[in-house]
Amino acid sequence: MCKMTEQELIESFPDAIKYNHIFVYYQPQVNHNTGRMIGAEALIRWKHPVYGIQYPSDFIPILEKNNLIIEADIHVFRTVCDFIKRRLDAGLEIVPISVNMSRYDIYNNDYVDRIEEIRKEYDVPVKYLRIEITESSAIGGIELVKNVLEKLHSYGYLVEMDDFGSGYSSLNILKDLAVDIIKLDMVFLRGAVTERGGIIVTSIVQMARWLNTPIIVEGVETVEQADYMKSIGCNYIQGYLYAKPMDEDNFVKKLDDMNHEVMAPAIDLIDNLEAGKFWNPKSLETLIFSNYVGAAAVFTYDSSKKRVEIIRVNNKYVKEVGLGRSEKQIIKDHSWKDFDEENYKIYGDTIKRAVKSGEEETCETWRKICTDMCGEDRVCIKTEMRVIGRTGDIYMLYAMVHNITEEKKSYSELYESERRFRFASEQANVYAWEYDIRNKEMRPCFRCMRDLKLPPLLKNYPEPAIEVGIFPPDYADMYRDWHKQLEKGVDHLEAIIPLTVGRVPFHVRYTTEYDENGKPIKAYGSATLVIEEDEKGETDGAEKIDGVEANAGN
Repeated sequence: MCKMTEQELIESFPDAIKYNHIFVYYQPQVNHNTGRMIGAEALIRWKHPVYGIQYPSDFIPILEKNNLIIEADIHVFRTVCDFIKRRLDAGLEIVPISVNMSRYDIYNNDYVDRIEEIRKEYDVPVKYLRIEITESSAIGGIELVKNVLEKLHSYGYLVEMDDFGSGYSSLNILKDLAVDIIKLDMVFLRGAVTERGGIIVTSIVQMARWLNTPIIVEGVETVEQADYMKSIGCNYIQGYLYAKPMDEDNFVKKLDDMNHEVMAPAIDLIDNLEAGKFWNPKSLETLIFSNYVGAAAVFTYDSSKKRVEIIRVNNKYVKEVGLGRSEKQIIKDHSWKDFDEENYKIYGDTIKRAVKSGEEETCETWRKICTDMCGEDRVCIKTEMRVIGRTGDIYMLYAMVHNITEEKKSYSELYESERRFRFASEQANVYAWEYDIRNKEMRPCFRCMRDLKLPPLLKNYPEPAIEVGIFPPDYADMYRDWHKQLEKGVDHLEAIIPLTVGRVPFHVRYTTEYDENGKPIKAYGSATLVIEEDEKGETDGAEKIDGVEANAGN
């Protein structure tokens, strides 16, 4: 090999195109998890009949300087189309092949139309061709590159961003350019994988997932590098570990020897919700999330590591369950440490149900939260959650939350009060009921239902109680008249009435409740066993009410 001068390269260029001295090498792209080929990159090479192989680093800058790179790139694209066409015509398998598009091609107004004409000329389906742009080509001309990407997308091409991470504006460019695939430069993992480098590359892989953008890592040379990338969820690699760039004949052998597969999307979203729009501050989803729904959060669940991570909360969430914490603190501090063992299991099981069912699942959990402002507090949170996206073992869930601590405490106090009242009434032989004056509905206490076999609700009261004989026939009209008086607004009624067929004497009372206009709405009734003294001064009462012991103390 002899390095050619700039003048020799320029003079040799026309013949290099005409006689295919400029040709294509192919480097496979492989799924490290399955060992199957998912694509290849077309790389330009030049072999002069006299001077031999010329390095791309030597001739490409000269072609760019002399405005010849466009024709070289067009020649590569034509060569790739010819190769794919021959494979398809022969009924042989082929994988998508990526072709580089330089900054000079981008600045050329008709470049995209020219390659589209070539594709149509060879009748190659667009799914077998991808266009690579370099990260550096977008610097200084972002609007122009956006227009070129829109045009390529209109023709159906997938666009890859090559050498991602090698420049200084990677994230800014990625924000503005809707590329379909990211090719991550292995500069982050050269040599040993450092802690900082690992954190950066892991974050990029996670970010790309939520952008629904697959990543191909290029320049992978060792099994350790490939295994590390697979461990953080990036299986697609390109590099010397699997194959060096090779000529067409050797690439054909690789194609025939290796199994192939299609690249999978980075994240699967549910059909009726575009989860990705939660990242867009101007989207309708964000507007609703921030302003119109209740307290809500978006979080991820890593099913392999059993890890939950909050990634977004709205203002109502902060007010509802923040307890003095800011959004930043909530997102930073969220972990399983807030749960005891029982509530940890409840919350985890609910997430698993949501993942399995694809439907909304609900749970109530108690959490112990410590803050500088409020100290330690125990709160009960009702969570309604649903999966809205998935990438590998990581699920994105949308959660509506409600702080129901006060409600739970009130319920607990009410339950305890009712428990004590029930215990006291059992000891005091008291029966109680609530009468809805307007609807003529009676709701009996537990003891009424147990001893007198009453249902939880009696309509058209008091007729059902009279029909079953709780109120004897000779007292029926008096009891009906009581309810007419209650309708008219009488404040209080009471009398000793013999009840049931055993005519056991009870002190029956009614107290009326009124609305804000003074109209009677409810009356609260009770019947207390009348204890009588016998001649010896001992207390006694009727022995049974329909077979149930009624003596005091029973």
